[in-house]
Amino acid sequence: MPEQAVYFNPWDSEFRANPYPHYGAISDGPPKLIDLFGPTALVGRYCDVTAVLKDQARFSSVPRMRSPEIRDEGAFRGAATMLFSDPPVHTRLRRLVARDFTPRRIRDLEPRVREIANGLLDTVQRNGALEVMADVANSLPVMVIAEMLGVPAEKNAMFKDWSDRIVTGGNTLPGMPMPPDVKQSNDALREYFAAEIGKRRRNPGPDLVSALVAAHDDNEAMSADELLAFVILLLLAGNETTTNLIGNGMLALGRNPEQMDSLRQHPEMMPAAIEEILRYDGPVQSTTRTSNVEVNLGGTAIPAETGCFIILAAANRDPAQFPDPNRFDITRAPHDHVAFGEGIHFCIGAPLARLEGAIAIGETLRRFPKLRMKDPAAPVEYKGSYFLRGLAALPMALE
Repeated sequence: MPEQAVYFNPWDSEFRANPYPHYGAISDGPPKLIDLFGPTALVGRYCDVTAVLKDQARFSSVPRMRSPEIRDEGAFRGAATMLFSDPPVHTRLRRLVARDFTPRRIRDLEPRVREIANGLLDTVQRNGALEVMADVANSLPVMVIAEMLGVPAEKNAMFKDWSDRIVTGGNTLPGMPMPPDVKQSNDALREYFAAEIGKRRRNPGPDLVSALVAAHDDNEAMSADELLAFVILLLLAGNETTTNLIGNGMLALGRNPEQMDSLRQHPEMMPAAIEEILRYDGPVQSTTRTSNVEVNLGGTAIPAETGCFIILAAANRDPAQFPDPNRFDITRAPHDHVAFGEGIHFCIGAPLARLEGAIAIGETLRRFPKLRMKDPAAPVEYKGSYFLRGLAALPMALE
């Protein structure tokens, strides 16, 4: 059969709103080479995606071509982070917080996460209306990560606003200046946490920021720039992805009411439902790598120094791996999706995201037995960038 035409443009708002129809051509066969502000490989087939994610020797996570605006005005200012580093830097940085994200530590957080979720739903019940994003999804994750970082609750709304603006900055075309509001949010977030780091030096506590400050001061395990970037990454990654998991999950359930009813009647299915939500419409569409050497990947010769989009969401709908992949089915098994990545960069916050998603969705279904979408076919609006797929709003009816 003739090869399908490939369309991939993360700066196209229509593409961002619904990229899934374009993924079939990308995951149908070996990686595709295109010109997207330079030579680019699109990797979407499940077997190729997992191969790249496990091959840090030939595919680097360190960005090669960052614009001066991102380097000098971005949130990290060019400092190494877990997300954009290779061993041994990645190994050193990840080790610093590994103990705070173990399954046991996350289980210990469950009562507090449930308390926060029910507090938000108490307000929904009093108001008699639910807007999933504003009332639950935007609030719960930032409240949890802010508490872990040891910052006061009154800063949550400010953090969320900064975070959303920074993520939206990912829609800026390469070579274009960073939007003023994004630059201001980056500056404000850095200024705030620089001050918090100073406070922890004078008066350390049991929070993550204090632990990282101690690692810097006592063991010199990271530079001052890495310390600030690390704290900022924890805030951004710790809330945006889980916000999207909750919102995308409620949308999928609302558009498949029989699945929602089944989950309500069988809450023990929640772990499997969360995995299907992650596979079907994950919060992270893609990650990136750069080839260190010339690589033959699945039959495609990828030259050295080629930027690669590793499209997690395409792999998660690869029919060679998931039968009938465009069907949302909470009974699907097994769930070997790549929504949290694979290999050494597997998301360290995955247990926390799963916990928060399960509690937020489970408590919402339990407390509102008649919950439904007013019009399952109605279009929805997406915010943020291509990489982080999340809804701007999701109103649902309680009766």
